[in-house]
Amino acid sequence: MKDAFGLPQSLLVLGGTSEIALAVARRLIARRTRTVWLAGRPSPGLAEAAGRLRALGAEVHTVDFDALDPAGHEDALGKVFAEGDVDMVLLAFGTLGDQARDERDPQAAVRVAQTNYTGAVSAGLVCAGALQAQGHGSLVVLSSVAGERARRANFIYGSSKAGLDAFAQGLGDALYGTGVHVMVVRPGFVRTRMTAGLPEAPLATTPEAVATAVELGLRRRSETVWVPGALRVVMSALRHLPRGVFRRLPV
Repeated sequence: MKDAFGLPQSLLVLGGTSEIALAVARRLIARRTRTVWLAGRPSPGLAEAAGRLRALGAEVHTVDFDALDPAGHEDALGKVFAEGDVDMVLLAFGTLGDQARDERDPQAAVRVAQTNYTGAVSAGLVCAGALQAQGHGSLVVLSSVAGERARRANFIYGSSKAGLDAFAQGLGDALYGTGVHVMVVRPGFVRTRMTAGLPEAPLATTPEAVATAVELGLRRRSETVWVPGALRVVMSALRHLPRGVFRRLPV
């Protein structure tokens, strides 16, 4: 069960090799979390991530999970919830894609959408139902500021994150009053393997900074968290720019 400050004793990570998710897990283990499930495709990276968290004192399990296999989500994730209550689910899988390539390859673009949106809808609903059945828990969804307004430079990724963000907000409204808390996290440019080699955007941040913001959001039972916080103002301004002006910006 969560403590008085909203921090979980047990954590299920969807996207078990995500650098941001693992930073969150490390921070929560340092506070109170004792049991962690890392869900992802079987790989040396997943096993290594589990080992690093075990070294911090947590009991860590791995579970086979593929965002692109919605038909298998209920079975795979059901096994986790069958082991006992889960205080927090962190939905952290996703892919950036390659905008220039994906515009020329519709199937590659569809894969981005299926991973970031369709897979998240499936897994999110499975976990939401399980959390509601147990009567408590938090579902934390890693969205992105890219979903606030699709940019020419990454509109395929941005549109998938826009869909995810809207889904998570609606799910939070649907679960209001059930004991289940949904929190949407909107980071800007995060320095990870996924963004390596890309031009760094203003207000760039780190996985550790996102983890700090997630902890604070859990303590406050926030519904939306921006990382860094200044992006809330920046994106509000960009969202309301006339389209003719917005398309001329170097973004």
